[in-house]
Amino acid sequence: MRKPLLLLSAALLFAACGKGEGEGPIQRVHVPSGASFSQVTDSLSARGIVRGKTFFKLYARLSGVDGNIKPGTYGFRKEQSWGTIIQDLRDGDVLTLRFVIPEGWSLDRIAKRMASLTEQDSMAVLDMLTDSAFAARFDVPGPTLEGYLYPATYEFDVGVPVDSVVRRLVARYQQAWTPALRARADSIEMSEREVVTLASIVEKEAKRREEMPLIASVYHNRLRIGMALQADPTVQYALGGHRTRLLYSHIRDAADNPYNTYANRGLPPGPIGSPSSAAIKAVLYPDSTKFLYFVARPDGSHVFTGSLAEHNRAKLAVRRAAAATNSAQK
Repeated sequence: MRKPLLLLSAALLFAACGKGEGEGPIQRVHVPSGASFSQVTDSLSARGIVRGKTFFKLYARLSGVDGNIKPGTYGFRKEQSWGTIIQDLRDGDVLTLRFVIPEGWSLDRIAKRMASLTEQDSMAVLDMLTDSAFAARFDVPGPTLEGYLYPATYEFDVGVPVDSVVRRLVARYQQAWTPALRARADSIEMSEREVVTLASIVEKEAKRREEMPLIASVYHNRLRIGMALQADPTVQYALGGHRTRLLYSHIRDAADNPYNTYANRGLPPGPIGSPSSAAIKAVLYPDSTKFLYFVARPDGSHVFTGSLAEHNRAKLAVRRAAAATNSAQK
């Protein structure tokens, strides 16, 4: 009887030696599904989180937790109290991360952020997101997941599988498509993919949200008369990276790319980013205008015009105003 009492006393002593919240930075400890408590203890010990593996296991056994731990990625500090560690493992109190997708982001940028969350290689994640067969599993219009990962703020467990993240983001996107919006798309004879594709272009072009319905009207007007959209963001997308200033040589370089809306009339094959609900609504409810052109002012607003001659005059006026502002600032 004396030996078990001594072991119990030693275990309680070690447990009492924990320093509450511990010390040093938080260290990640991944507990795979099906891992034994002994394997978890080895990981904790190797990182200096737990001293005295034998007594820690005894403490867990006496607490009734050694066979009842949940998988996931946990965050512990060195010499953190055993009681806290045991409780977290029992309750599945895993690490979580705030996951943000800004409006307009394309899959290449989303994949990098998702890779950090899922603890996967970013290129492997991007390959999944751009795989049409993978996208088909989530019932999106396609051709890939581009445009259907809804831009918003989420919270996920660290190490969550990629498909779990995608499923939640797509579900949020689908929630944004209310019956009223679907009915509106039908009434203007646009498919869901066409709406999201045009909305992704509007999202990239608009620096001011209040101008989205105006920009959308320009593209609707161009589509109606069979005029090329000539949307710079689609060329940037075709080039595979942002150019600070888009040149005619860039347009020529992407001449054979179906996303180049200078070389191809109509909408590109699919979205070029994740549009906001405001951009989607702007496409579904554009302003009623006769505008066919717009040019950006330095402050991000645009001048809208109905003819090429007016557009050229507007461009000249914007350049002169920008030059005058630069001269005044020198």
